[in-house]
Amino acid sequence: MISDTIKNEIRGIVGDEWFLDSPEDLITYSYDGFLPEFMPDAVIVPGDRDEIASVMKVANRERINIIPRAAGTNICGSSVARKGGIILAFHRLNRIIEIDPESRCAVVQPGVVNAELQKAVAAYGLMYPPDPASMFVSTIGGNVALNAGGPRGVKYGVTRDYLLGLEVVLPSGEIIRTGGKTLKNVSGYDLTRLMCGSEGTLGIFTEIILRLVPLSPAKATLQAIYADLDDAATTVSAIIGAGIVPTTLELIDRTVLDVISNYGDAQFSDKAQALLLIEVDGEDILVEAQGKRIEAFCKERGAFQVERASTPEEADRLWQARRTAFGAVASLRPNCIVEDATVPVKMLPAMIRKIVEIAEKYHIQIGVLAHAGDGNLHPLFMTDLRDKEEMERVDKALVELVEAAIAMGGTLSGEHGIGIAKDRFMSMEFSQTSIDLMRGIKKVFDPNNILNPGSFL
Repeated sequence: MISDTIKNEIRGIVGDEWFLDSPEDLITYSYDGFLPEFMPDAVIVPGDRDEIASVMKVANRERINIIPRAAGTNICGSSVARKGGIILAFHRLNRIIEIDPESRCAVVQPGVVNAELQKAVAAYGLMYPPDPASMFVSTIGGNVALNAGGPRGVKYGVTRDYLLGLEVVLPSGEIIRTGGKTLKNVSGYDLTRLMCGSEGTLGIFTEIILRLVPLSPAKATLQAIYADLDDAATTVSAIIGAGIVPTTLELIDRTVLDVISNYGDAQFSDKAQALLLIEVDGEDILVEAQGKRIEAFCKERGAFQVERASTPEEADRLWQARRTAFGAVASLRPNCIVEDATVPVKMLPAMIRKIVEIAEKYHIQIGVLAHAGDGNLHPLFMTDLRDKEEMERVDKALVELVEAAIAMGGTLSGEHGIGIAKDRFMSMEFSQTSIDLMRGIKKVFDPNNILNPGSFL
């Protein structure tokens, strides 16, 4: 518990209005996009970097846990007070400080919503590529903390590929800057990339410099429907293996298609067992050629229906199934556990077959949704936390899923992070020496272990 004296000291820094400790406020911040709930001792909403630095000095002195929190959309439990403490929320730090088209970069505060940045830079003919499914809600600070990806990751990469620099408040209250606006920077250790994906355990971002790229002049959107899930999966690896680099390459299986059909207006043939949503961008002539080539690839490998959008409105219609998938699945059962195992692209068909096998073995409903072009799978475990017997089966299935992904040369997480959702699996992917090195890095930055304790380390 935090004493009234310390609470009053922190109130003096952020102001009474921005120090929240009513039961209603604490409940609001007791959970994120993951499932478990942990009640914080208080919530603060600082207005600038200096307030954060002052709060951190008090927290470090008093050994008070601080949990940085952006929009709370993460689904790994990385923004909850697992061991108590104060939630530090960023929704007041929501300014786009600068868009610099000549240097092709933007400087933003951590509370800027991803989609708002996308819209702002598009006015300059530029694009910020990372586009998580939660982009209309999630913030840049959270995206950096978890190294978020998204459908465009197959061509454009993830957040770290566009992160140029940071302003960071350390647990001690000291302020450092890493990187800058230059596209090249090899001075010293790369602290910028170290911070990216650190899940709020090393420092608090107060300013973020991002690389931008030119908007592509043209794009083509295709939807291919298959009567066999395995045919769809092998098409993915065939497209990538042929040297075609789509902007996005998404896969949806029959389980998810059924839920989408019941949830909204989208309808699919009774024969449909899988859907591929494919997008390419670039110069007009190249997009046209790639579109035709991909269409041929899909038909040669079993697609019985291939549709290509001829207008932006048609492209939006084709995307509708993918955009509604999470909401549709969430409507089916009380809870949905979204996994994030990622494998080399050539192993994608084998991993999808394994997921189907696991679902049958443990009598669990698992839908398959995937950023298939980069091997990033999102198996959707539709379940009910209140059903203890079912949850025991779900847990065994999760363990087997992770073991299979690691055995195929994959990783625990492609874009969602570890948090508390997958911390127990770290030893499957990393040696004890590697884990000890990570803990050593954490200790250098945060010797008193006050930043997000109880997370993946």
